Amino acid sequence: MNYIIYIILGIIQGFTEPLPISSSGHLVLFKNLFNTNMLNDVNFEIVVNFGSFIAIFLIFWKDIVKLIQAFFGYIFDKKKRKQFQKDFKYCLLIIIGSIPVGIAGLLLKDKVDAWSGNMTLLGISFMFTAFMLFLVRKSNGKKEDHDITYKDAIIIGLMQMIALIPGISRSGTVLVGCLLCKISRKSSLKYTFMLYLPVSVASMGLGVVDLVQSGSLTSLWLPYTLGLVAAGIVTYFSYRWLSRLVRDGKLWKFSIYCFFLSIFVLIYFR
Repeated sequence: MNYIIYIILGIIQGFTEPLPISSSGHLVLFKNLFNTNMLNDVNFEIVVNFGSFIAIFLIFWKDIVKLIQAFFGYIFDKKKRKQFQKDFKYCLLIIIGSIPVGIAGLLLKDKVDAWSGNMTLLGISFMFTAFMLFLVRKSNGKKEDHDITYKDAIIIGLMQMIALIPGISRSGTVLVGCLLCKISRKSSLKYTFMLYLPVSVASMGLGVVDLVQSGSLTSLWLPYTLGLVAAGIVTYFSYRWLSRLVRDGKLWKFSIYCFFLSIFVLIYFR
């Protein structure tokens, strides 16, 4: 029975991670709905997040390889520097967009952990996510990947900081930030998940020491593996679904979902 719960939690993580509905908020919600000590396993959250990371990494594999080659090519190959210039700038945009949330995450880690148990705050956060998504329901700018400016990256990076609050979607805030900066839907989606990769690596890095020291990998390797695989597979298909909805300008559907979820949380946990 315990294995089934781990698989279900992996599916929840995988389904909600790419979508602009807050995976962390949904895990907090399910913890409180089922009131099960197993669901307070922070180490398991690190493992299933790694499953989602693998899926997103594979989806953008070609882009990632190209950007890595451009980054080091620009630095070390002066003859081809002009060839790598645009992709090198895109790498810098990713770094700049990741810095604010990295600093805030380190400074506010204890506060964020304390906020995770506040169900009223969770309900308000879902409502805030709904409002943001509704705000950009018709947005579709003309900027493509290499038209994004450093100013755009800073604005989007600052907006990503808000997603430290459980219930406020990281992918949602970044998508909204991109669309408000007049970036096209396609490029907004790509930049959103390019920013996800360093943030995910950083969060996993902070927790991996605790994970090893806890001994959970030895005693719970099978349920952890099941959760990781479930999260990875579901994340892959969840992203594909999201990409179609973003392309078709249907983010408002997630706005409606978050609105009613917010009402449910505020009433049920009042």
